[in-house]
Amino acid sequence: MSDVTAIKHLVEKTSQLKKEIAKVIVGQKDAVNYVLLSVYCGGHSLLIGVPGLAKTLLVHTVSDALGLDFKRIQFTPDLMPSDILGSEILDENRKFTFIKGPIFSNIILADEINRTPPKTQAALLEAMQERSVTVAGHHYKLDLPFYVLATQNPIEQEGTYPLPEAQLDRFMFSINLEYPTFEEEVEVVKNTTSNKIQKVFPVFSSNEILEIQQLIRRIPVADNVVEYAVSLVTKTRPNGENVSDFVKNYVDWGAGPRASQNLILAAKASAAIKGKFSPDIEDVKAVAIPILSHRVVKNYKAEAEGISINDIINSLL
Repeated sequence: MSDVTAIKHLVEKTSQLKKEIAKVIVGQKDAVNYVLLSVYCGGHSLLIGVPGLAKTLLVHTVSDALGLDFKRIQFTPDLMPSDILGSEILDENRKFTFIKGPIFSNIILADEINRTPPKTQAALLEAMQERSVTVAGHHYKLDLPFYVLATQNPIEQEGTYPLPEAQLDRFMFSINLEYPTFEEEVEVVKNTTSNKIQKVFPVFSSNEILEIQQLIRRIPVADNVVEYAVSLVTKTRPNGENVSDFVKNYVDWGAGPRASQNLILAAKASAAIKGKFSPDIEDVKAVAIPILSHRVVKNYKAEAEGISINDIINSLL
């Protein structure tokens, strides 16, 4: 199959995939779109929203529609790294046997990831970056495709451990889930208070998803689009050249090179699902906020004046 035919096929399958997800998830079209883009790019996503916005249900539904294995890990203050990665036990033959933890799955839902201490959060770092884990000196490869979709509750910070910048940077997207509209909430209530059960059918196989990831990487990008993405990222750094006074006044730290890489990858995927054979600057702009929002750190002055990270990114766009 040629790349042109593969992209046309991807457009059809993505439309079918969104229809399957919409059987269970009402609204949240932007969130669904960003999660699918991260899957097509092979990236991880952080879902941020208040309780009850179907963050967990969204991840579960996406995994069903993608035909992938799914494991949920509820992050708590007493969770240990071995609870995620697995551990070695002494079997009846007095030999050590490795018992795999829940990390050995295709899609990991890290529920309320900021509720567990840094040591356990760090256990995810190697898995997210290298697609492998090391336990008791032994190296284990994870099954591909592999995604971590983590959730955070933004309103309740008591007893939480904020994710360090190094780990936040591993997430391709930071996706904010909004309250549903009145009509959407009416539909949610009708769907969830009856005995009607919606069956979600898988649209892809794991091999097809790996092929899509390779397809996205093969998509060509014009030099001016790459330069725009890199320029956008460098303008978030307050100590750089040609930086606006707005950024200098309100930003402590800007985004790193991984943001530039993710902008181009996500722009390629965004173009592909629209049936385009190469991304343009508009595709970069379409994914800029969820890719940059968790990588730009505002200062106390921005906090005092009510300037949000999105305000800063929009000023650059």
